[in-house]
Amino acid sequence: MTTAWVLVADATRARIFSAEKPTAGLTEVQALSHPEGRLHEGDLTSDTAGMDLNGSSPTTHDMGHTSDAKQQEAIRFAEEIRDAIESGRTAGRFGKLYVIAAPAFLGILRKHYSSAMRRMIAAEIDKNLTTHDPAEIRRQLPEYL
Repeated sequence: MTTAWVLVADATRARIFSAEKPTAGLTEVQALSHPEGRLHEGDLTSDTAGMDLNGSSPTTHDMGHTSDAKQQEAIRFAEEIRDAIESGRTAGRFGKLYVIAAPAFLGILRKHYSSAMRRMIAAEIDKNLTTHDPAEIRRQLPEYL
């Protein structure tokens, strides 16, 4: 009998659950938070604009800001989640992984799976269930994990 882990995530929060038996309920084993993912784009970028000399009068332009700061934060969090899952995998804490993630974040997560992690994924569900209780999350999964 293989222990299954269930990752439930969005760009700001991740919860990892364990099911010791195929029909067991879920027990939360780890929670990760990424509050930077909740910040507005302007809060994620510097307050200092770049300087562009236009002719003889200095004019400031928004040269140093990236338009994808939230995307970069989501990538950082996906990497943090991957590291947590990899730690559990290398310690032999689970043999099967189910991933439930907000649709946009699921795409980001997929890009950061290790090849070993990818082989352990039994199913992916594109839903945001991070705020749901374990029983409700369990109902979204197959009867036998």
